[in-house]
Amino acid sequence: MTPLLSRPGLRLELGIAAVIIGLDQITKAMVRARFELHESIVVIPEFFNLTRVHNTGAAFGLMNAVDFPFKTAILSVVAAIALGGLALYGATLPADQRLSRLGLAFIVGGAAGNLIDRLSLGFVVDFFDFYWRGWHFWAFNVADAAITVGVALMILDLLGLRGRAAR
Repeated sequence: MTPLLSRPGLRLELGIAAVIIGLDQITKAMVRARFELHESIVVIPEFFNLTRVHNTGAAFGLMNAVDFPFKTAILSVVAAIALGGLALYGATLPADQRLSRLGLAFIVGGAAGNLIDRLSLGFVVDFFDFYWRGWHFWAFNVADAAITVGVALMILDLLGLRGRAAR
């Protein structure tokens, strides 16, 4: 049995997660330094703005408007448990499941980036604001984008892309 820390590809996966955390935290720091809450600048008229918002809820702003005792602490504990579960799951993935392991690295990096915000600020900073006419997609950040890409990679692996790409 190969020890976990010497597993092939682990350095790359940890490196990807670390880069995502770094990019996420740098972009959020830039937004916090340059924008007041709800301040916005138009990047592409009628399609994309940079807008600083604070998500005190869960994914996609779920429970953002709900207030209950110890909300930040509870959401942080749930996120930390989920992050730990993802890491444990990643340790069980065979070396040949490269696409799933890559996807998991993106998810872990994104989840860790958002957890850092929640623990240090009490909320997650979001700023990518895409919209069309009167409809706005949920504001998101680099961590959220990484999680989405990671989930997509894992789905592609489940659908068998891994087998086709290896041929």
